[in-house]
Amino acid sequence: MRDYAKVEPKMWHGQTMKALRKCPEGVIVGMYLMTSPQSNMLGLFSQPVLYMAHETGLGIEGATKGLHHCIKVGFCSFDEESEFVWVHEMARYQIANELKASDLRCKGIQKDYDSLPDNPYLGAFFDRYADAFHLTERRGIKGASQAPTKPLRSQEQEQEQEKEQDIGSGSAELPTKTITSRMLTAEGVDKQSADDWLTLRKAKRLPLTPTAWTDTKAEGAKVGLTPAQTVAYAVRSNWAGFKASWYSKDAAGGSAPQSSLMAGVI
Repeated sequence: MRDYAKVEPKMWHGQTMKALRKCPEGVIVGMYLMTSPQSNMLGLFSQPVLYMAHETGLGIEGATKGLHHCIKVGFCSFDEESEFVWVHEMARYQIANELKASDLRCKGIQKDYDSLPDNPYLGAFFDRYADAFHLTERRGIKGASQAPTKPLRSQEQEQEQEKEQDIGSGSAELPTKTITSRMLTAEGVDKQSADDWLTLRKAKRLPLTPTAWTDTKAEGAKVGLTPAQTVAYAVRSNWAGFKASWYSKDAAGGSAPQSSLMAGVI
């Protein structure tokens, strides 16, 4: 994690920022990407949308909307498969418009570039900054200067995919983007409960997509449960999902009293 990031006041008067202001979520996401704990001075880094949603307070829907707008106005590119983002002008913001060849920072930039994991924007980054920072070694797919930004799946598409998984088709392909146990614990869920719940869902071929997790939390909130309490209750009830109606019916039957639900859950 970087100790600090530079954000110049004059950026608010730039054309890109003016375009971002048309969408409040876009402004928040743009500023977040400039200062994200995952970011680096090159502006080319792994940035899971779930972390963005949590750390900005926008939620999955708001973060996705803001990211869409940032892409639309040319602020950044995002590849859903690798979860890599490239903030196009961030290297200029954080380093300089250009450096002299004798500047020792040039070697440091090349070293940082060389150490990046494979992602679709390595070639495009080199082509944009090679002259400014005197870069010498280009990476990326031969013959391709930039991979196109993959469109983010809409919430409706995520929900449709979730419905297809509910059908339980044996030939259905599992989505690659799922919520992990680590991501659940980052939202306060007990690790054992997180692991147990994901195991339940895996057994029923129900990968936990960001949309499914958002819906689960919303259902829990309807009956006054935190995400941690919602998952804990689902595990105790052997449920791969959670619906407020299920909880109300179960509680009315007396099979899961409130006291046992709250015990040990923070």
